[in-house]
Amino acid sequence: MMNRRSVLTLGAGLMALAAAPARADKLPLSAISAYLNSFTTARADFTQVNADGSISTGRLSIRRPGRARFEYDPPNEGLVIAGGGQVAIFDAKSNQPPEQYPLAKTPLNIILERNVDLSRARMVVGHDGDATSTRVIAQDPEHPEYGTIALVFTGNPVELRQWVITDDTGQATTVILGEMQTGVQLSARMFNIVQETADRMGNR
Repeated sequence: MMNRRSVLTLGAGLMALAAAPARADKLPLSAISAYLNSFTTARADFTQVNADGSISTGRLSIRRPGRARFEYDPPNEGLVIAGGGQVAIFDAKSNQPPEQYPLAKTPLNIILERNVDLSRARMVVGHDGDATSTRVIAQDPEHPEYGTIALVFTGNPVELRQWVITDDTGQATTVILGEMQTGVQLSARMFNIVQETADRMGNR
């Protein structure tokens, strides 16, 4: 399961693109922003490769703005929820409340915003690719110290395939997505940290 460090560094890549010159057939930032803004809910299976080389699998659910849920498969069985402006890490083996910290301090917040606009000044610090895939490296322009998120997309149609979040120490965790289903029904309860905590503590 992700700890605070690995959530902050959520994603680096088994499929990361090698450095390549920018080409005209990479996806434009306007198309990528439009794609991210085109859905409110999404679900996908994922494989996560942590900075220490360990691997986990699970299911990701997104409900924009500001909500995400990472459910980990056994033997991990951990849970990470982003909701209410916070990120909470639930340890299945602990009887303590989850560790929490502000979502705004993680690069993941960039793609969970209500209106993603990658054309904002100083937001995109890398943009390369070709007709096969496009990589965009973005940061919070007001707080670059929070780290970067590298997003890998394929085209025709545009689809998010993985992301790479790198912290200020250079550590990164890879999240590789399976086929993403958008427009799915996801209850608000899935992203309610307070309710999830109450349910888990009540079952101890």
